[in-house]
Amino acid sequence: MPGLQKIFRLVIVLIIPLSIAGCLTCERKEYTIQLTGENSGRLTIKYVNIFSSMIDSTGELTADYDEMMDLWLNGEKLERDFPKAKKFKKRLFEENGKLCGEVILEFDDLSKISFYRYQGKGPYMFSLSGVNDDSESFLQSNGEFGGDKMPVIFWPEDTRTLRFSTKIATPDSTCVSMLGMWELKNDKNKY
Repeated sequence: MPGLQKIFRLVIVLIIPLSIAGCLTCERKEYTIQLTGENSGRLTIKYVNIFSSMIDSTGELTADYDEMMDLWLNGEKLERDFPKAKKFKKRLFEENGKLCGEVILEFDDLSKISFYRYQGKGPYMFSLSGVNDDSESFLQSNGEFGGDKMPVIFWPEDTRTLRFSTKIATPDSTCVSMLGMWELKNDKNKY
């Protein structure tokens, strides 16, 4: 049994820090697909109001900031989420007093960003099961949403700009905007 006790202690040591750590998220995502060819184009994903939830210490906020910079902005998390896309451009910016992020990527086939057309014609379709975050729920679109029983967005085949947005999380009193930390770090880098 001593081996089992060691494993149990190891599991506790690993789980407790994860359960009290902050959580990097955003309020919503806005997706814009601009078709530049028959089946190719540019996808822009805008992350609106990036914040950290369940923050108890400056260390947790710093860890979430480091995750945002190392994994998302300077890392390859987005490239792994869209492995068949190319020419990634990423940036962070302030908008209306909130920290936002944006990634722009190009694709040469809609299927590479999880869009679908039956036999290459007819309406454009996107299933919300194709988003990379299970916490995303439909908010709005310039297409037609099939509803909770059929979570697919449809756009007429003559549409050249496909838009939709998803809800991620609602900030509350336990949340801290990442804007202050981003501004602080950017000010330090200017000198």
